[in-house]
Amino acid sequence: MIISNELIAADLLPLIDRMWDASGRKILSIEESCSANSQTPVFTIRGQYQPQGWTEWTQGFQFGSAILQFDATGDEQFLEIGRRSTVDRMAAHVSHVGVHDHGFNNVSTYGNLRRLMLERRIPADRRELDLYELALKISGAVQASRWSTTIDGHGYVYSFNGPHSLFCDTMRSMRSLSLAHRLGHSLMGENDDAICLLDRMVQHARSTAKYNVYYGEGRDLYDVRGRVAHESIFNRNDGRYRCPNTQQGYSPFSTWTRGLSWVIAGYSEQLEFLQTVPDEQLDTLGGRDDIETMMLKAVQASCDFFIANTPTDGVPYWDTGAPGLVHLGDYLSRISEPFNDHEPVDSSAAAIAAQGLLRLGHFLRDRDNAAATRYWQAGLTTAQSLLSAPYLSTDEAHQGLLLHTIYHQPRGWDHVPTGSKISHSESCLWGDYHLRELALYLQRVVNDSTPYYSFFGPGNSHTN
Repeated sequence: MIISNELIAADLLPLIDRMWDASGRKILSIEESCSANSQTPVFTIRGQYQPQGWTEWTQGFQFGSAILQFDATGDEQFLEIGRRSTVDRMAAHVSHVGVHDHGFNNVSTYGNLRRLMLERRIPADRRELDLYELALKISGAVQASRWSTTIDGHGYVYSFNGPHSLFCDTMRSMRSLSLAHRLGHSLMGENDDAICLLDRMVQHARSTAKYNVYYGEGRDLYDVRGRVAHESIFNRNDGRYRCPNTQQGYSPFSTWTRGLSWVIAGYSEQLEFLQTVPDEQLDTLGGRDDIETMMLKAVQASCDFFIANTPTDGVPYWDTGAPGLVHLGDYLSRISEPFNDHEPVDSSAAAIAAQGLLRLGHFLRDRDNAAATRYWQAGLTTAQSLLSAPYLSTDEAHQGLLLHTIYHQPRGWDHVPTGSKISHSESCLWGDYHLRELALYLQRVVNDSTPYYSFFGPGNSHTN
């Protein structure tokens, strides 16, 4: 990746304005064609959103996108869509005991609505706020109940694959535990044991950092600093780590780039969240310095790997070890090529990573100015690419906003156009949502919006 050091966030405002204009039309199109469908739209085929029943993990992105559209533009028809759909259709996700996706579905809907009310962007209503906060409390506790312990005395929220499975994706879903803890909630266990959700978030972060993120310290033959394994497998008889694995990547020993991006975004926003947590709440969990050091080691290694293994424009291919990359020559020395004949890019990975890079840069600004500038400018560079051709879709006939995304390359779920050898020109709900989240973040930074835009909403920092 070649980082543009001259770029400033304000330079992107014209691109962001154009994106919101296209975004609104696409949200309305999806609402018209998919709102009555009991299945959740997941990705496009020939530009039209289709369901792909698996865990329905994208419904929060569907309705959350409308809420973000209102946040950015003030157009109240999108607030009505997001608010009504959240209340009418998201309850099943709040109590869903079978997935690791609560941070995706429920923070994107109930969480965004709560944040807007606390920011006084929508009228204050105590009963409505209570509804959102009750949903978020339950969601965080249900997510935390999917718990496995490891032999080293820590644990993790296990994936939908079962108690043996730690996904790197779930680091971004930890926002549900953090938000529920912020609201004063606990998971109640046997004999009325109150289980601390902050403790479980931190333990999960430690396990992910230890087992899913690599540091170039000789762990195995493929131990490259910043590499991320999609899945870690444990022996459930004794909690011992067994091996890396992957579901959506090419191999356990390469890096699925969307998983890498979930790690980048997940740790970056948890570092921001920790700034609102009093020291005494962290003292029994290892202490602030130890927790922040652990998270920074994981996220900086991951960010550096992303920068080093991504084409010059900041948009990666779907897996750093994808076998067809060898036919592309020195593909890292030029911009990404979504129309090549060998391997797809994944712009959704770029959209997720870009926000994480920006948030990490913001977090480090008073701690390590050189690193802060590097990550911030890398985030801006990637954002500029995604907000421009060939990635931003302004075609009114195409329901997707961010083009050239990939869902599940190994299973062949993604549409391959006639005459092409690979998937391209399609969109997915998480890609569209995270492009909107990225654009909203930058828009609010440029406009110097107060309070700072975060998943947990306004509140007092422990440093203030």
